[in-house]
Amino acid sequence: MENKNNSINYIELPMIKNAETKTFYSTVFKWGFTDWGPDYISFSGANIDGGFNGLGEAQISSPGVLVVLYATDLDKKLEEVIEAGGKIIKPTYEFPGGKRFHFKDPNGNELAVWSE
Repeated sequence: MENKNNSINYIELPMIKNAETKTFYSTVFKWGFTDWGPDYISFSGANIDGGFNGLGEAQISSPGVLVVLYATDLDKKLEEVIEAGGKIIKPTYEFPGGKRFHFKDPNGNELAVWSE
């Protein structure tokens, strides 16, 4: 992937649960992971580079930065999030251009998934 000036290049989320994080995101979104020690993992397969940082005193705050993921089948993705242990905090709602829901991952990070 080419680095582009003034573009989002990397997303880093706080992490307090390494194994649960990898299980959740690999199960629901099919992401791959690279371990960089016990407190940092990078992910692949999300259409952007990123990682989960558990170094130091990880602070999980909500809502913080909202990362919005895309799914072609929103209902199926909602089921997968719930089955993998995600907590739905805003049920599916419509907005101009689509619909989405918000959830918390095993670390307490809030994310959203949308579809057209």
